[in-house]
Amino acid sequence: MKKVDSIVIEAVIELNEELECETLENPTNKTKLFGGNGALNSLALVSLISDLEDRISEEFDKDIVLADEKAMSQRASPFRTVAALTDYIEKLLSE
Repeated sequence: MKKVDSIVIEAVIELNEELECETLENPTNKTKLFGGNGALNSLALVSLISDLEDRISEEFDKDIVLADEKAMSQRASPFRTVAALTDYIEKLLSE
């Protein structure tokens, strides 16, 4: 779903207007968000997650929860890169 990808990229760009993080200026699917070498601290990640949940709800008329036990217990965090987060959101939308 190309739409999910653009929603995630837009949300990262808007969040970066506050953060002013060089790493997030031109985000791509490979942009590291959280974890080792990630650009976001935990507070910024919570802000991004909240924003994305709202955007997804508006766009797809479906409420999803990104930060639940399922997400936190995964071996590879769905929040590590833009691509991983996009894949995770698409998976939740297809359930």
